[in-house]
Amino acid sequence: MKYLIASVSILIFALWSCDPGPEPDDHTEITKWQDDKTGAVTITYDDSTINHFRVAIPLMEELGMPGTFYIITGAVPDSEHKPEFIGRPVDEIIEESGRIPTNEENFFERASAIRYLGYEDVHHYHTRAGQRYEQGNFEEAIAIIDEGYSNVREGKYAPDDDFGAYLNSVLYVEPGTELITWEELRSLDGDFHEFGSHTVTHPYLAIMDEANILFELERSREELHNQLGRAHTFSAEAPFGTEDERVMEYVYETYPANRNRMPEPFLEELNRASQEEPGESEQEYVQWQRGPLTDTPMELMKSWVDTTLAHDNIWLVLVFHGVEGIGWEPKSEEELNTYFSYINEHEEDLWVATFEDAAKYVRQRMYADLRSLTDGDRLRVDFTHTLDEWYTLPMTLKTRIPAGWQSVVVAQGDQSQQPEVRSDNNGSYILYRALPNDEPIVIEQAG
Repeated sequence: MKYLIASVSILIFALWSCDPGPEPDDHTEITKWQDDKTGAVTITYDDSTINHFRVAIPLMEELGMPGTFYIITGAVPDSEHKPEFIGRPVDEIIEESGRIPTNEENFFERASAIRYLGYEDVHHYHTRAGQRYEQGNFEEAIAIIDEGYSNVREGKYAPDDDFGAYLNSVLYVEPGTELITWEELRSLDGDFHEFGSHTVTHPYLAIMDEANILFELERSREELHNQLGRAHTFSAEAPFGTEDERVMEYVYETYPANRNRMPEPFLEELNRASQEEPGESEQEYVQWQRGPLTDTPMELMKSWVDTTLAHDNIWLVLVFHGVEGIGWEPKSEEELNTYFSYINEHEEDLWVATFEDAAKYVRQRMYADLRSLTDGDRLRVDFTHTLDEWYTLPMTLKTRIPAGWQSVVVAQGDQSQQPEVRSDNNGSYILYRALPNDEPIVIEQAG
């Protein structure tokens, strides 16, 4: 899905009318964050190693915090879609590599196939070439692929068609380490947490050809849909935090959101490697990714939360990998507990949301159309947006009410609520949640 809109803003319209009848009113807005909080925090985990689910989830649930977990679907033992090369027989590619050097025309096919040649440890050529390519060293990447095929032709590697060694390397786990199953994932609270795609095998997508990029993205989405339901096919994270533009086009066509790239005109993205200060941005929203590693000090991690609290436009997206000794750069259970408790101390000001919910909220707000009017002693709000059927997240609306209203009823269809009447220097107002693209919202003074 592409969001190619040149400019957006929150539009609050008054309805023109003749007297007698409803009178225009512009006293309703959508709060920047859910429940009018100061900022948002999303806690994500990459690679789906076992302690994400056995250690981190219980800690988070105890504090009432949802998380987003990006699953390498091909590493789940009972997956339908196993690691697979899409293309010609690899023996043909190996033979051809002895006659035709690797070049711009055949690089992506060979880099895709090299993990599947049927020889022990050859997969590391894919990883090394991917690193060089992402760094802009295409010639070095080509040389690495040529080296790999040459060594295979010369018999320097023992035959071995077990793909497990590659998966162990990308998961950073020892052979025999217990892996998560779909049955265990289904036993978790999928209405509270989000499970998203981290592809089938965690490759360097930037050095793959179209057929294999699509396999990694589409078969992962299909597995998540079949195992966990459509709700868990909203967001993905392309491995290694790639921002390769060719890859991004495929990702956007397959998933509504990608954690590492959200090309919205109202959102500035500061990814994990960025040294920019998010508070200096003048954009409506800043998605600020931080990736705590094993040796990242707790005080630095807490400072990210403090920075989020000091501004009103920051969406702090935390990226964890290993947990309690399992996975890449693991953080301990004690550290996670300390950190999550610190975030929870600020629950009145921070909205802890899944990546899906936070992404939906900012998009729905920025593509919203609010039409407010006064109809006698009632207020009416029509709330719509131009997004597709994915976007049905309840939003927080803030409506100014007449002086003297001490109690208020808000109704939308057959649902009603009685929000607290609040006041500030501009008078009385209420905060309430409402569904977009639904029935009109009617606000009345309670009897």
